[in-house]
Amino acid sequence: MEVHVHNSPGAVARAASVRIGTLIADSDQRLSLGLAGGSTPKATYRALCDWDEGWDRVDAWLSDERWVPHDDELSNGRMAMETLLNHVDATFHRPQWGSDIEPSDSAAMYETLLREIHYEKRPDVIILGMGADGHTASLFPETDAIGETEHWFVSNSVPRLGQHRLTATYPLLRSSKLIMVLTVGLDKALAVKASFEGHTPAGQLGDGEALVEWHIDKEAASLLS
Repeated sequence: MEVHVHNSPGAVARAASVRIGTLIADSDQRLSLGLAGGSTPKATYRALCDWDEGWDRVDAWLSDERWVPHDDELSNGRMAMETLLNHVDATFHRPQWGSDIEPSDSAAMYETLLREIHYEKRPDVIILGMGADGHTASLFPETDAIGETEHWFVSNSVPRLGQHRLTATYPLLRSSKLIMVLTVGLDKALAVKASFEGHTPAGQLGDGEALVEWHIDKEAASLLS
């Protein structure tokens, strides 16, 4: 695990965009890029629009999605398109949504697609955020997806939110070459501390092959010794 503390939320977004943009520009093969929802990844996506090299070799996909129509304002896919993917030449893969599709069936179809993309290939970069409760992707504390050990992508019921989410699971996330967790704000400081002690879903990302880089601002890092 690596921890990078930056002076401000803007500095987190800029540093993350440089890290990701450089990897894309320097790659001479197709690159798999997992995208997250949330305000901190959103700022990074906007900064990534300044990078114009290599996007035609990128397969972008979602680490999690809310069970809402594609054009819903709460959709992570819609946010990713409006802030980044409408402005670069990447191939974007989204989970299917429909009133006649069950969330579990959509997750299963998306897993099939992700396994095709990653046939004999690990994900290159997965961008993740973290909630104040320590959740990452849609791996919320005390939900079924936390314990998934075989499937890469599942439907996850989150009772306290009254929502179904589609989410990547640890078997997929931990297989990545690089995970970047982007977290800012004083309201995340307790969760950052707990994560570094291994007590949150985000804190369990490092229990696998991936290099996990945390990019946080000074406020989020304020309780670290």
